[in-house]
Order: sequence, then structure tokens, then C-alpha cells
Amino acid sequence: MSSDKQYISYNNVHQLCQETAEKIKKFQPDLIIAIGGGGFIPARILRTFLKEPGVPTVRIFAIILSLYEDLKSVSSAEEKPGVSVSRTQWIDYEQCKLDLVGKNVLIVDEVDDTRTTLHYALSELEKDAAEQAKAKGIDLDKNPESKTKFGIFVLHDKLKPKKADLPAEMINDPHRYIAARQVPDTWYAYPWESTDIVFHTKMAMEQGNDVFLPSTE
Repeated sequence: MSSDKQYISYNNVHQLCQETAEKIKKFQPDLIIAIGGGGFIPARILRTFLKEPGVPTVRIFAIILSLYEDLKSVSSAEEKPGVSVSRTQWIDYEQCKLDLVGKNVLIVDEVDDTRTTLHYALSELEKDAAEQAKAKGIDLDKNPESKTKFGIFVLHDKLKPKKADLPAEMINDPHRYIAARQVPDTWYAYPWESTDIVFHTKMAMEQGNDVFLPSTE
């Protein structure tokens, strides 16, 4: 991994969500599950651009997974990936009255780095959806229309070997695995991590990571 630190501004994040929203609409998410803390803000911004007249706003649910080791001091060094995923917060389906069966569920995070966190989140949510279907007496082999379809959206997909896999049918479907940008394997600092947002934004502007011209694709 390159040690060059790239500062990403709120403006940049907002634009990436706006630019990618039309592609995500083709997935037609019924709900969003944001992985904390990096997925929270992109998920909320994205919901604004997914809003359609006369259609209920897409609900956002939060899960918190920890993959990175604690640092001795904030912003003193680049975070290093840990060796396992720790579940800190999960969805209380009964309290939220959330039924995953037959839904299109979009998982949102800020970056696809080692892919370990995304793999864990997807695997666990797939288990939850299967258990809900079983509890309702639904045989998913006989009723494939009741299967939950999962998609993933990240701001940045790092071009590097991954430590975990996602299903090939997802990775190969541009409407189910959606990365706003594919980027080199370097250190990306997001604005919600900053303790000095003025300096952070200044650096993002100097690096060209603040605003960008709309894509012509």
C-alpha cells in the first residue's frame, strides 16, 4: 500500500453518491443497510438521490463491525487491518419490524479494501434472510422469488488482492456490486474521520479530491 494520504472531502462524497445513484436505482433497493462508521454518511446522502415522487423513502438500518485495530492516538498513523471481524451492533429484526424475505437489500460502506468486512456482513445477512424465510415456512428452492437479493455500494474499490470473496454473480453484475470509483491501493482519509475539517478540506482541494466535473459516461 502506498503511504500517500489522500484526503476526501464531503463535497466529493456527495458527488460520488449523486453520480452513482442512477445506476443504483436499477437495483431497486427496498432498504439500505449501512456499515458503520464509514457507510453511515454515504447511505444517508444516497437516500436523497434515490427518492422518487410518490414512493416511500428507502429505510436505512445500521450495523457496526470492527476490523481495524485501535490506534494509540487519533490520526497519528494509518489504520492497519485487523485479523478478524468483531460484531459491535446488529439489527434487532423484531423491534425494527424488518422482514428481509424477498427484498432487494443494498449494503453500503465507504471502501472495499481487504473485502473482509463486506464478506462478513453479506454472509451474516444472508443467514438472517434464510432464517426468516424458514420461520415463515418458505422453501426458497421451490420459491426463488422469495430469495433476498443483496447488492453492495462503496465509494472506493481499491485495486488490490482481496482477503475475502464475494459471490461471482454479484461481482459480475454491475447493478449489484457498485463502486463509484476504482482506485489505487493507498490511504484514503474520509471527512468524518477528521478532527480538523478545515485542514482536511484544504488538503482535499489541493489534491483534487474536492469537486469534480460530472462524468460524461
